[in-house]
Amino acid sequence: MGQLIKLQNYISRYENDVFHYPAQYVRLKKQEWEKFYANWEGYHQNAGSISKEPDEQENWLLEEEPKEKQSLFRGLFSKKEKQAETEPDPVALEEEENLFSINHTESLYLKTEEDVKKAFLDKMFTFQIKWASSTLLHQSPLDHKYYVDEQLRFLLKRLPDTFLILYEPVFRFQKAVVELDVIIITPLHVWCLTFLEEQDEAVFIGSPERFWEKRFGEAESKVLSPAVPLARAETIVKKLLGRDQIDMPVRKAVVSRNGYIDDPAAPADIHYIDKREFSRWFDEMRHLSSPLKTIQLKAARTLLAHADTVSIRRPEWEEEL
Repeated sequence: MGQLIKLQNYISRYENDVFHYPAQYVRLKKQEWEKFYANWEGYHQNAGSISKEPDEQENWLLEEEPKEKQSLFRGLFSKKEKQAETEPDPVALEEEENLFSINHTESLYLKTEEDVKKAFLDKMFTFQIKWASSTLLHQSPLDHKYYVDEQLRFLLKRLPDTFLILYEPVFRFQKAVVELDVIIITPLHVWCLTFLEEQDEAVFIGSPERFWEKRFGEAESKVLSPAVPLARAETIVKKLLGRDQIDMPVRKAVVSRNGYIDDPAAPADIHYIDKREFSRWFDEMRHLSSPLKTIQLKAARTLLAHADTVSIRRPEWEEEL
């Protein structure tokens, strides 16, 4: 699963320490999957055989990530882990573990292995929303529409752990507050994405003007050119990364999973990824074998540092004051 490091202008655990939480997320996800699957497997062994061995289950969870990723995690976080071992914060550790922990007994009522995988991913998605809208001390008022946001769910469930996602982030830039669409920090690139997915089989006719034409059946209408928010996103991301001398290529794309894009005069620096190209492009993204990189975490830290955040102190901590 991709890691949701920023959602809208909500407070995120990754803002506190982006060099720690990606590794912790991978560790806790693996730990919870083993418990979840073991409960289901043990309960159903008497009723029938389980086809896959535990090692193969783990490969599914990690999406066959390369071994060098694990060594990189150890290298990046060994100092922090040693410090945590020598100076543990019992309250913080217990709170993190409890927040991540899921109800493993729910797996007992699932019939097939595919049902188990689907249920676990659903629970992980809910967990990610929590981590992207709260910390140990603070939380942000959450719009529950994100729990049913199909686009967000698709990206998180289908992309690998090494992809860091900012979803509808709000940035403070040149004394203005600007909301962007989707930013994905992969080990190799930073992608700025905007989606055109209003209706299935719609056709979008590109233009250098401010508006594009949308055709759906016999109906025609105007939509704001996606090049406008993409240009804004690219400018912000490049300038912020440039200030910290972070050299990562920034790419931008218009995505339509369920429609078509036709622009005879398409700019060379914008990727148009419509229904005809999406599967190939997305498969390439999903099978990127590069491990999480230090420069990728630095890029995430820079963007998070300039992202807007609105939060309040969590009630349980207020009560203790």
